[in-house]
Amino acid sequence: MLRLGLPIALGGFLLDQATKWLVLNHVMNPPQVIPVTDFFNLVLGFNTGVSFGLFGEAPAWILMAFTLAIVAGLLGWIKRTDNRLTAAALGLIVGGALGNLLDRLRQGAVTDFLDFYIGSYHWPAFNLADVAIVCGAGLLLIESVLAGDDKKAP
Repeated sequence: MLRLGLPIALGGFLLDQATKWLVLNHVMNPPQVIPVTDFFNLVLGFNTGVSFGLFGEAPAWILMAFTLAIVAGLLGWIKRTDNRLTAAALGLIVGGALGNLLDRLRQGAVTDFLDFYIGSYHWPAFNLADVAIVCGAGLLLIESVLAGDDKKAP
């Protein structure tokens, strides 16, 4: 399944990096808030932690080492699986993780720029690597439910 998972990981990684490059080099000069709709802005933020800024005080090298360990484990999982949905889901997670890892390596923080809100409540800004990770996790949940249904079938 590496032939499925790796291209998906590469695609997620490249899409994430392309959008971050576009935002950093062409959209946010100088950094600003760009209203797009009544519930969505483009913003520029840098997250030194993980989800919602957790572990923001941790040295970047620790977060990078942790990310590499997770990626290695997920690549092993992709290699062992015989399920296409699982391989695709893991590929999305790997691509997103590597996209955020490269940000940490280059600038010590992850670039976030997507800002969704309702009224004055703003969801924390995120990026396409985060979207890939969440979609991959969601596909794994769907696959686990589908696998559970298969086990119940006569």
